[in-house]
Amino acid sequence: METQVTSELSTQNYLPILLSPALILRGKGILSQSGKEISRFGNHPLLLGGNHTLNLIKPLLEPISQEYNLTLSSANYSPDCSENSLKLLRQIVKSNHCDFIIGVGGGKALDTAKLLAFQCNLPIITIPTSAATCAAWTALSNIYSDQGAFLYDVALSRCPDLLILDYTLILSAPKRTLVAGIGDAIAKWYEASVSSGHSNATLVIAAVQQARVLRDILLQKSMVALNNPGGEDWREVVDASVLLAGVIGGLGGANCRTVAAHAIHNGLTHITACHDVLHGEKVAYGILVQLRLEELVQGNQLAATARQQLLKFYTEIGLPCTLEDLSLQNVSLSELRHAAEIACNPQSDIHRLPFKVCPEQLMAAMVSTTLPVEIKLKN
Repeated sequence: METQVTSELSTQNYLPILLSPALILRGKGILSQSGKEISRFGNHPLLLGGNHTLNLIKPLLEPISQEYNLTLSSANYSPDCSENSLKLLRQIVKSNHCDFIIGVGGGKALDTAKLLAFQCNLPIITIPTSAATCAAWTALSNIYSDQGAFLYDVALSRCPDLLILDYTLILSAPKRTLVAGIGDAIAKWYEASVSSGHSNATLVIAAVQQARVLRDILLQKSMVALNNPGGEDWREVVDASVLLAGVIGGLGGANCRTVAAHAIHNGLTHITACHDVLHGEKVAYGILVQLRLEELVQGNQLAATARQQLLKFYTEIGLPCTLEDLSLQNVSLSELRHAAEIACNPQSDIHRLPFKVCPEQLMAAMVSTTLPVEIKLKN
């Protein structure tokens, strides 16, 4: 009987639920109180981030290293979360006999740290220094070229072992990073609802509803939060952008993480002039493009109304509404077409939309994100 059960189980396709980090510590100045939890993962951590972040974090970790006898090594993930960077970092892990990874910084630094830990089969701690993405939470890493162009993503075997959300660190980041995080997080509703809104699966239904809650929190509290850094609404918006956004992808899976808005982001990363634009800024613009596609292809007036609502919200908090806002006022037609073709490649998440999209339709949507509802482009 045991043999039969084992045989039956081996034929099943398993879809693991990677819901959350094993432990989350959050609070003002919480990093300085986290030594005991950090030290339980080993004695030789590799601290991974960008130069600015490493200089910021090292003084905070030195007292912990001394108290718990940690031998701390550090490394820069430059030039990007790329295959070449990861190859070099694996060598650093080996030569320094590191037994766990501490990723610090923004999305790309944390993606690099998570994937490095996965490749080396080591524990991973994430310490975000801004609220620009939910990368500190998720079991996913994006891989880019050395020049910053998106190539592919990697599903990881688990979420981070420990997430330390220190509001003092987040507060020290530029305001623009939180605005970008709001743009990245609010996309969850517009992507999940269109790809999974009719699902009968319990966890997907839960994820879509959480995405709605996330959207409402951000629409209601973002302006107050941005005008009162460190206040209660600010903390709630940080939690929404870093934590709740990650919950949705964990509950609902890939369909509730990325659809057209993120696919458009991926295409835009292949335009050099757009490389200084933050991830969430490109995603936020991508939401407008997705809604325009729903108008153009389906004649969806609800999408038109949603787009107008977002345009007002974006203008209030400082998210980009047009190609010009993304510093692409001089983008060539060939560059725009290339970005659209990348976004529409056969493996793209854009194909989770309930209708087919070609590069020409996407280009039309990309240049008409602010079109008033009363004016309709001819198909």
